[in-house]
Amino acid sequence: MAREYSRLNRVADEIQKTLALLLQNEVKDPRIGMVTITAVRVSKEFENAKVYFTAMGDKETVDNTAKGLTAAAGFLRSELAKRLRLRTTPRLVFVYDASIETGNRLSSLIDSAVSSDEDDTLD
Repeated sequence: MAREYSRLNRVADEIQKTLALLLQNEVKDPRIGMVTITAVRVSKEFENAKVYFTAMGDKETVDNTAKGLTAAAGFLRSELAKRLRLRTTPRLVFVYDASIETGNRLSSLIDSAVSSDEDDTLD
């Protein structure tokens, strides 16, 4: 079981690295701008891979990026098949990763609470 888990992680890491390179160098879709692949989760049977990404910009930009990534999924999958030589190349499902956005929001809330406390103690 642990051996299979480590293989899943290794494959997910390789998919993440390869997708990052492909998005940077090969994909020409104008909807896909500055994209960061934050994580890849591969199913046990290697049938599906959830690819988590972040993109700079507002909600409309993120939605357009997601549409561009979904449109490029077939091309990306075929390139993964050529480069990684897996028996089964997983279908790619792109999911927006809001964790950085959430972290920034929480950080600003904490900062404002700390500055509010400092203002109260100075009075």
